[in-house]
Amino acid sequence: MPPTTVPKTKETTASVRCTQKYPVGSPASSKASPLPSFHRFLTKVIQMNQLHTPKASRNQETGRLSNMSSVSPAALTDRLRGAERRTAAEVTSADGGAGRPCTFSSVPALKKTALLVASATLLSLSATGPALADDKPGGGDGEPKPPASMSTVGGARLGEPGTQVNLKAGAPVLPKELSARSWMVSDAESGEVLAAHNAHWRLAPASTLKMLFADTVLPKFPKTQKHKVEAADLAGIGAGSSLVGVKENETYSVHDLWLGVFLQSGNDAVHVLSSLNGGVPQTVKDMQEHAEDLQALDTHVVTPDGYDEKGQVSSAYDLSLFARSGLQKKDFREYCATATAQFPGKTEKIKKGKDKGRTKREPFGIQNTNRLLTGADGVEQYKGIAGVKNGSTTNAGNTFTGVAERDGKVLLVTVMNPGSGESHAVYKETARLLDWGFAANGKVEPVGELVAPKGANTGSGKGAPGKGQAGGADSVANATAKDSGNGMGTAVGITAGVLALIAGGLFLLNRRWPLRRQ
Repeated sequence: MPPTTVPKTKETTASVRCTQKYPVGSPASSKASPLPSFHRFLTKVIQMNQLHTPKASRNQETGRLSNMSSVSPAALTDRLRGAERRTAAEVTSADGGAGRPCTFSSVPALKKTALLVASATLLSLSATGPALADDKPGGGDGEPKPPASMSTVGGARLGEPGTQVNLKAGAPVLPKELSARSWMVSDAESGEVLAAHNAHWRLAPASTLKMLFADTVLPKFPKTQKHKVEAADLAGIGAGSSLVGVKENETYSVHDLWLGVFLQSGNDAVHVLSSLNGGVPQTVKDMQEHAEDLQALDTHVVTPDGYDEKGQVSSAYDLSLFARSGLQKKDFREYCATATAQFPGKTEKIKKGKDKGRTKREPFGIQNTNRLLTGADGVEQYKGIAGVKNGSTTNAGNTFTGVAERDGKVLLVTVMNPGSGESHAVYKETARLLDWGFAANGKVEPVGELVAPKGANTGSGKGAPGKGQAGGADSVANATAKDSGNGMGTAVGITAGVLALIAGGLFLLNRRWPLRRQ
């Protein structure tokens, strides 16, 4: 949706389907079973729904990445949820491509040593600094430039403005048709950042922020839970918001509401779920705390739905962290990989026939607004696409985070605010970066990494910080000091220096822990 004078939110979603994996020796480990291979799965796609109903429980494994089957979507007629499945004539069908099943490696974590203490201390101090929002509308002349220095979480190169990439011999050059203010290509499994452009620039996120909302709130409520909507639940929804059609005095299941969030990016569904979570202020607080646990230091949450508000910012780096964390949850993957569904309508009285005077409630169809997933509006469906979320507001322009798999490689791409004027530029630039990332597999040196959550409790490795890396005492200190614009900076720097010395000594003694086998 092109920007207008009234802030609007319009988004898309998609996700990754995979099995739950339990630690070896856990009581649930005997229940985990691998999914069929992708090719075998395609032969059964007519007989079964690809997106089976998730269990009504907390589908979250903190600090771990689940086993994943192929994330390539099947024909859209098999990606339906809700009251009934629609025929092929009612939805656009496309070949999702094929590929080997793929697996996210274990999310490595920080040691419970002074490094963790240092990170926690400095992260709490950084929360007092201002959120450097880009409040100017997307597009047009006189666009702002990125800061000269930004956060170094994930690596020093990611804190530098401009494009960062290390091409080896035979590597393809980056696409020329890239106009986004910020973008990043990363390996979803290893956490390696293959290339980036202003990765830590704090920009308005639009409804890509709903990835953080879902990652925070979705595990809290069983999908079968029912809720009758009150007027207070729908209060405070911004003008021009994207809506799924939630009605006051109607009863919805949590399952219905999440379909509204993921497929239609419904701010009405977000507000009702926030009400279940204790209200919008409580949900904003929970989201901010979760962002800090993920070490997403660029993010400042003001609204749970991503609607334009002063000071609400995130970055391509942080949005990639949110996507990677969310995709480890079964319900998150399955909801946002759903192409079409049926959503409960309004209860009405029957005016004619033998049932006159009775009431009925007919569902209506909704379709995922992720055009790379559905192939809608003239955007070609991307082979292997499986998520994740898009957004559009006046301040943010168009934003998108997508995940796709090809030949066993799973890539995450985030694109923020393209300025080329090309139709559906955010999707087309995402597709170009995905193509480049798959072609560059094994031919580039990473320029950074997606860090592990602060609260993880196993050894380190890819995606987990050590000395000199994101999340280590010195790099978090740099990120904090650079991003704070008040008197806290000096105090943070001194504290960070002391903690960095302690952390450095411990690192030399202990080195890095190897990844645990799962």
